[in-house]
Amino acid sequence: MKPGFRPVAIIPVYNQPQCLAEVVADVRKLSLPVYLVDDGSDETTRSLCDRLAEPGVRVIHRTVNGGKGAAVIDGFKVAGRAGYTHALQIDADGQHDRAALPKLLALGQKYPCTLICGYPVYDETVPKARLFGRKLTNFWAAVNSLSLSFEDAMCGLRLYPLDPVLGLVENAKIGRRMEFDPEILVRLLWAGVRIKNIPVRVTYPAEGVSHFNALTDNVRISLMHAKLCVLMLTRLPIILFSRICGRDPECKTVCPDAPLQAANDKTIKSSKAAKPAQLPPANGTRAASVRSAQTAGAQPKTAKVAKAPAPSAAAQAAALAQAQAEVRRTGISQAATEREALKAQKQSAALTSVRPNDSVAGSN
Repeated sequence: MKPGFRPVAIIPVYNQPQCLAEVVADVRKLSLPVYLVDDGSDETTRSLCDRLAEPGVRVIHRTVNGGKGAAVIDGFKVAGRAGYTHALQIDADGQHDRAALPKLLALGQKYPCTLICGYPVYDETVPKARLFGRKLTNFWAAVNSLSLSFEDAMCGLRLYPLDPVLGLVENAKIGRRMEFDPEILVRLLWAGVRIKNIPVRVTYPAEGVSHFNALTDNVRISLMHAKLCVLMLTRLPIILFSRICGRDPECKTVCPDAPLQAANDKTIKSSKAAKPAQLPPANGTRAASVRSAQTAGAQPKTAKVAKAPAPSAAAQAAALAQAQAEVRRTGISQAATEREALKAQKQSAALTSVRPNDSVAGSN
């Protein structure tokens, strides 16, 4: 399992010693830690829970029976404080086929933000009244949740992501007895949590014990549906917003303490990073550019030296004309200087020279 996926099994127990040891053994074969939440059971069940306690199996005793929902919620809170990320809820009466647990956990590991729900595949042992009651509950759960994404609202085999669940149980008053399973399902759908379904074979063993009361629990469930229907109508805009946006549209992310590469795949493909603006290099210099690392922790590549841009043809022609003009100007100035020097030299020679005829005439 990935480091960020830390599931724990929560088994609510109330006077169900017949199959409890077998259920715990099957769960422990998967190397899952187990929380046995004793919901005010009799002495026989309490002592059995204590005997099952070992490294990896923790027993939580409730002094007063509060119902299945109360026991599961207590397990959620203890698991959250212990640092677990997911809670596998499974009944203690042995109805659920434990062979489905590996597939359920694998699906939860692949979709860690999703509620993984088992839906029952019954055999001939199922009571007919149960089938009718489940269909009625599923109908009203679909109406109240505005969703058809679940197959069964009553199945007690689920893998919960603890982050949204803990926020929900702290801020909402959820039913503590048999109405717990459909109510928390509806409220999580309101919050935008997605659902994946997995089939689970369900049998009703002859030695199994069920605490579902056909009268009182059906009345509680009916009142719960009426309450949720009113809440759904008064909070319809918020529910629709959560349904459209959702906590995680893909429901497929990497675990909380792992890099969020899978969640960012689409973002990386659809939006490329803008290239930084580059200033033109100064004359006579070379600019170096280093490619930024494409992924976090990658070493930058070797810097590439960019050549200065070659001057244009017009610039080259202008520079050549300027050089030629300078040469011409320099040559003209030199020739004029030479002529002036030669002229001065001739004048000086004329003044200093003495003619012979002029000297003879002067002496006579």
